[in-house]
Amino acid sequence: MKFSLVAALVVLLAVAHGSEAVSLVKRDVQSEVDKITDFLKEMSASITSSTQDVLERMKALDVTNTAQTYIKDSQAKIQPLVDNVQAEATKLQEQVQPFITNINDQIKPLTDNLHDQVKPLTDMMLNFFQQVVNQTNALLPPQ
Repeated sequence: MKFSLVAALVVLLAVAHGSEAVSLVKRDVQSEVDKITDFLKEMSASITSSTQDVLERMKALDVTNTAQTYIKDSQAKIQPLVDNVQAEATKLQEQVQPFITNINDQIKPLTDNLHDQVKPLTDMMLNFFQQVVNQTNALLPPQ
């Protein structure tokens, strides 16, 4: 890149020098060379800046692509394990289901029996509290 800039500068200087020799009007060669030099410096800075921007964007894109590849690879490695765990959980649920059904079948009569035994006691307590409320109301003066 530097070689091409130097070559361009030499060509521009040669053209400027040759055209000045032919011209009858005297020009300020130094001012022309300074203008061309400034132009080339600005162009070089612009190209350098653009190149840096492109490189930074490419690095960022490369990091993103690497991260996505890593995630996909990790998912591919973990997926068989997840499938295994799900299959084992399904098998375990199928094995445990008869026990759960059996326990439910055994508990249901017990809870029904307990309810049958507690129901008369609950009814008796409700009657007792109702009598207390009625007697308390009877003792209160009329309003």
